[in-house]
Amino acid sequence: MFESLSEKLNSVFKNLRGYGRLSEKNIKDALREIKLALLEADVNYIVVKEFVEAVKEKAVGSKVLDSITPGQQIVKIVHDEIVRLMGGTPYPVELKGKKNRIMLVGLQGSGKTTSAAKLASYFRKKGFSPFMVALDIQRPAAMDQLAFLGKQIDVPVYLDKKEKKVVKIAEQAMEKARQTEVSLELFDTAGRLHIDDALMDELISLKNTIKPDEILFVADSMTGQDAVNSIKVFHDKLSLTGVILTKIDGDARGGAALSIKSTTGCPIRFVGIGEKINDFDVFYPERMASRVLGMGDIVSLVEKAQEQFDEKQAKELQKKIKKNDLNLVDFLAQLRQLRKLGPLENILSMLPGAGNMKGLAVDEKELIHIEAIIQSMTTRERVNPQLIDLSRKRRIARGSGTSVQDVNKLLKNFFTMKKMMKKLVSQTNTMQRMGGKLWR
Repeated sequence: MFESLSEKLNSVFKNLRGYGRLSEKNIKDALREIKLALLEADVNYIVVKEFVEAVKEKAVGSKVLDSITPGQQIVKIVHDEIVRLMGGTPYPVELKGKKNRIMLVGLQGSGKTTSAAKLASYFRKKGFSPFMVALDIQRPAAMDQLAFLGKQIDVPVYLDKKEKKVVKIAEQAMEKARQTEVSLELFDTAGRLHIDDALMDELISLKNTIKPDEILFVADSMTGQDAVNSIKVFHDKLSLTGVILTKIDGDARGGAALSIKSTTGCPIRFVGIGEKINDFDVFYPERMASRVLGMGDIVSLVEKAQEQFDEKQAKELQKKIKKNDLNLVDFLAQLRQLRKLGPLENILSMLPGAGNMKGLAVDEKELIHIEAIIQSMTTRERVNPQLIDLSRKRRIARGSGTSVQDVNKLLKNFFTMKKMMKKLVSQTNTMQRMGGKLWR
């Protein structure tokens, strides 16, 4: 996520921290590097100019120049300015009443259809009853995709491949919704590879018919300034209420995220952070700025963990750790819980400092191999892994499509982990006897 921009900014900060005291020249040189980094990230030129001027005004002052930690002061100033650029505070969509309508618009290939399903899943968790409407009659595959996603998340989908008037489909869908206990109607509209008059006229007609509470533009973060320019055109015609930024986990340079609010006035409401339905969240400018600057995002990581991890299971695991009674059944359960959080690279990037470590790539296949090895064991072997001799290792390797060396590696790592936990528990018990309260 914004890897190139993050790496360049942190290189600038590293140099600044090397100075015991900062001068106006040091700061000027650093700002030039920051400016180049932002321009290379495809941030709007006017936005970059205003950003650098704002940082310069705050940085060239006695508070920073005379500070004991001037490098950290500069980082704080840059962080605050990035937060301001991206909107300052989060702008989540707040649904009200028993009937809500959201219309999704955007160019073809931006991820509208997937975002519709993600929104449906997101709001269902909040107690709403969603209903999705397929209005992309230009691309029948989009209707089939929405129907497939609806079935996957158990959300009803309205589509009509025979009707050629999109406004008529919308009217029929709204009538269908009125007859049911639907509290949120999501309209997935057609996109084009480019903006044209026919597309805009169709969307204006739909807006007048649907009268949506929210009109959200779905933008591909990898398109940079092209996404910003498209938002401007759509906003002028439709009065957008916000933006969903997709594919932010990909090779996004950061230009769109940093430019949208300042350039168009439209806040980023949500971000798509992966391919899975649950890889979707409210956009938090402060958390995103922290990740761009390599500070991590512990709050989001904890929230994801709370959503996925079973509290009862976690308490049972804590008891087993205290008794040093962990086995491969527990290990497999925790591995599966961990994988629910999403790609490990995304998880690690939320840890302070980890996002900017080179060579952080995590091979997800390694986790699949580990799971296959454990599943190839008998229940007795999982509970008592010390029973696994060479003969058993060969059988497990054959069953999991791996090698005996892979089985050895897993067992070695597991027993090492158990030793470390035993040592930690011993130290904790000692501290408890001395009055500590680590275990509760």
